[in-house]
Amino acid sequence: MRLSLRFVLPLLLVLAGIAYAIAPLVDQLTLRWFVRDLEIRAELIANTIREPLQEQLAADKKAKVEDFFNHLTQDERVYAVGYCASPTSTVLASRWLPAQIRCATLDQWEGPGDHLLPIAQGPLHVAVKPMVSEATPAGRLVVVHDMSFVNRRSEETKRYLFYAFMGLAAVISLITVIIAQLSWRG
Repeated sequence: MRLSLRFVLPLLLVLAGIAYAIAPLVDQLTLRWFVRDLEIRAELIANTIREPLQEQLAADKKAKVEDFFNHLTQDERVYAVGYCASPTSTVLASRWLPAQIRCATLDQWEGPGDHLLPIAQGPLHVAVKPMVSEATPAGRLVVVHDMSFVNRRSEETKRYLFYAFMGLAAVISLITVIIAQLSWRG
């Protein structure tokens, strides 16, 4: 048994170290996946509401637009929705749009990048999509997603990764011990 522990303990330590070292890589990879999925989801939302939104804006029904946006935020992951007709206009938004997001500052949320906004409840993903029409050639839709679920899933992933490596270590250790015992007896 003592001989077996000489093989098993270092193996367990090495595999635990590998699992610990891989955890940040897995975090970054899953964050990129979630951000890409949220960007696709924001594009879908923008394409879906384009016509109804433009009709309400053309009729100058701002209260209906805000009600429409509040209705969209009933989805568990859509935190807020807003619309800017131009960089100098006031944002039309659902009630939970963060104060950091204003029409004049939307350029920082466009282009490549993660576009994460940290708040007390967890990170938010901010997507800005063009919503161009004849009346508003510079119109942009802002879709803010709640990303608190990412932290929960990331913790689960790390836990399962650790369990997988420990299971792998146990199997490899068992095989090593069996081979060592058979070799010793033979």
